[in-house]
Amino acid sequence: QVQLVESGGGSVQAGGSLRLSCPASGYTRFMAWFRQTPGKEREGVAAINTGNGFTYYANSVKGRFTISQDNAKNTMYLQMNNLKFDDTATYVCAAVPWLIPAGSALTAGSYKYWGQGTQVTVSS
Repeated sequence: QVQLVESGGGSVQAGGSLRLSCPASGYTRFMAWFRQTPGKEREGVAAINTGNGFTYYANSVKGRFTISQDNAKNTMYLQMNNLKFDDTATYVCAAVPWLIPAGSALTAGSYKYWGQGTQVTVSS
């Protein structure tokens, strides 16, 4: 069992920035950030292949969000810039200890381990 604990959420005005962190307690091969709002399906935001560093982004965040990793700390990050009101959500970290197809990197069903989430609120 891999434990994931997100941090870094908060309240920010539109145009502002936040950086989320997600340390993992064990081995991961793919990690990702998802976000969820009440009444909507969980949306894949960004993912990273922790072996080769390849990254994947939802169209809605391309150019604004950057996913990265620190292998020494076994931690994934999400740098969120130019935040918009529609980015308001609970952001959840996910991980899996095996390779998954690139086309499934932003699909919730691809992931085995999940964190509890951290709230991001953007005011307009």
